[in-house]
Amino acid sequence: MWLPLLLADKSANLRYLVLCELFSLKDNNEEIKELASLRMEDPLLTDLQYLQNTDGSWEKGDFVGGVHSTKLFATSQALTRLGYLGYGKEFPTVKKGAEYLFTLQNEDGSWPLPKSREIQLEKGGYEKMTLQTAIPLRGLAMCGYSTDSRVEKAYDWILEQKMSDGAWPTGYVKGNFGYVAGYRKIAHSRWGCRSNTTGALICLTLHPKYVKSEEAKKALDLLLGRDTYEQYTFGFEVARTIGAEQATGFITYFARYDLSLMLKLCWKIGASLDDMRVKELVEFIKKLQGKFGLWEYPPKPQASRWVTFDLIRSLSNLDEQGNWINFEPRTPFQTYPKKLKRF
Repeated sequence: MWLPLLLADKSANLRYLVLCELFSLKDNNEEIKELASLRMEDPLLTDLQYLQNTDGSWEKGDFVGGVHSTKLFATSQALTRLGYLGYGKEFPTVKKGAEYLFTLQNEDGSWPLPKSREIQLEKGGYEKMTLQTAIPLRGLAMCGYSTDSRVEKAYDWILEQKMSDGAWPTGYVKGNFGYVAGYRKIAHSRWGCRSNTTGALICLTLHPKYVKSEEAKKALDLLLGRDTYEQYTFGFEVARTIGAEQATGFITYFARYDLSLMLKLCWKIGASLDDMRVKELVEFIKKLQGKFGLWEYPPKPQASRWVTFDLIRSLSNLDEQGNWINFEPRTPFQTYPKKLKRF
């Protein structure tokens, strides 16, 4: 029932992705040829092209769904959207944006930490945070740059920030782990930050070597330890990617626990339905499907068909059985659990 609704969407990019990724139609298909031309006129693309600066960057808050912090992260968000729509590194708009990001890259492979009040949470401020590199790295990797030598250096930097328990911390202050707010806590990691860990893990899933790595599996296992089913954030990441939602925050960028994003990470890394956490996640998601086959995204209804496409792709790629092994027990999540009193 969902097929005619998705193929009736006004976005040529969505119709193109549905036929290519859900029905595996090839470039020589007549309908694909037609859509390949029409998608060049899709406002999702043309608006970004119009607003791109001559140096390849985008201004903060300049485009629909754009970030409000820096040109670096606005450009990263634009590339994330272009990559999600299927535009690769040979596409001129992508190429110009990528080269701009590379001009800002540090020698060690990272990108600069933004100077904002948000990260000045402790005296002296943060020295580094995984998200400072994970956000631009994701944009580049989504556009096909994951094996570029400059991007490989960024992956090395990301992996260096990982803690011994498999999670990524909020950041480092004078060599020590930074504070982890309750809403970002990971159930079985003392200093692990769910937002930074999610950002790092998404990057790992976009690399041919790291997507099935032990680092990726351990991080996903930790994230799945959060035993909650939150409907109000369901589909947020897709909505933000296409510009229906604003891309705000830095430390809080991945603070929302989006079950549709978790499902995507599961199939990419190889978590199967053998894991009861994954099985029950799928059962919960299927219950949310509407009678016409769509998954609604109430905050921004225009994103519902995109969310539906993304979920169908994830569900169709999820393995029923596999060599996935989980170690983390399920733990009921409390943002700020009550402290036990001594007396």
